Amino acid sequence: MGLGHDHGHSPLPGDHRRVLGIAFTISVGVLLVQAVGTYLTGSLALLTDTAHVLTDATGLGVALLAAHLVLRPASSRRTWGFRRVEVVAAFVQAALLLVVGVYAVVEGLKRLSSPPEVPSTELLIFGVVGLAGNLVAILVLTSARSANLNLRAAFLEAMNDALGSVGVIAAAIVMDTTAWRQADAVAGLLIAALIVPRAFHLLRESSRVLLEFTPAGLDLDQVRAHMLALDHVHDVHDLHASTVATGLPIITAHVVVDPTCFEDGHAPQILDTLRSCVAEHFEVSIEHSTFQLETPQMADREAQTHS
Repeated sequence: MGLGHDHGHSPLPGDHRRVLGIAFTISVGVLLVQAVGTYLTGSLALLTDTAHVLTDATGLGVALLAAHLVLRPASSRRTWGFRRVEVVAAFVQAALLLVVGVYAVVEGLKRLSSPPEVPSTELLIFGVVGLAGNLVAILVLTSARSANLNLRAAFLEAMNDALGSVGVIAAAIVMDTTAWRQADAVAGLLIAALIVPRAFHLLRESSRVLLEFTPAGLDLDQVRAHMLALDHVHDVHDLHASTVATGLPIITAHVVVDPTCFEDGHAPQILDTLRSCVAEHFEVSIEHSTFQLETPQMADREAQTHS
């Protein structure tokens, strides 16, 4: 029985702690300012945006912790180290955002029918302060936003915080110029409309990784067919593919080959061909592959054991 285990060139996680630390500090500062503004104005738009910022500050804190953990080395007890923590962090952020979005919708619909009095001038001031802080956070996170799911979530949160602040500013201006008090509730609902779809998408994407679904863009039926077309390969079974963390898809399979491959020393060549197959021929390049080579007799015994 031959075993091929290619560690390949699995990308190491980058160190993004400084970027996340700066963004987290800014987010906490904006949160404190907007919390004071919410208390003074009673604005739903500002309350929703503050809740959004609270969620984002919490998410950035989790992201910062994750960025520390993923750099810890692997061990015999944690063979992947903490690589998957960034996906868990993205899942937590998405879940929190979804809760905030649902709350904003419920509260906004209530306030449409009975809008409270909201001081527009103070609301405008706090909206501008929030927008300024969010724009700085966006600039800080821009260069690292594509590194992994964790940083992508953080960048998108900063973007949506900025849009939320724009909504607060717009509500303040409308109420000041038209005396239409429902503008505050409408702004809150619009902020919620920004939150919910993004949270749902990120929740679904991170769930796919945590549940070990096949990586998006990889067709395992096509992979199986391509492997079966190789010389000396009779069958492929126990074929699995999943994603450990961003940029780290893996694949495993039992491959049944001619018995002569073990007799004439041809097995290593088959392993190299299989590795090249999954690394080069598909939309998702998988450089970390584990293949177990078997003879038909071995495969039959294994099937009888599992039946």
